[in-house]
Amino acid sequence: MDSISDMLIRIKNAQQAGHEFVEMPSSKAKFELGKILKQNGYLESVEKKKVKNKERLVLKLKYEQESPAIRGLKRVSRPGCRIYMKNGQIRPIKQGYGLVIVSTSRGLMVGGEAKKNKLGGEIICEIW
Repeated sequence: MDSISDMLIRIKNAQQAGHEFVEMPSSKAKFELGKILKQNGYLESVEKKKVKNKERLVLKLKYEQESPAIRGLKRVSRPGCRIYMKNGQIRPIKQGYGLVIVSTSRGLMVGGEAKKNKLGGEIICEIW
């Protein structure tokens, strides 16, 4: 299983169980994805911490009236089936209430930001 899929599944399972925090091995891509989710109001905080000389990523999950802020998520591009889109092909999901995370030549960004900067790339996931 790839690391982004693992991260998304851990977030989904932790929210279904009602946990306040979720912890996982850290990577640059996971940290960037976590920062994007925090900026868009899906997470309370994103932190790196060292445990026994290994970096761990700690995400504080966000709830709105005991309901998870993330209603659903979907991994789009997978290691066995990569999905790429040009900037004109990137569309909003859930009538604009969700996010499309795109990996561009300038790093991970939200679909609207990639479209504004006229960048295409690999569609990592959808979150709503």
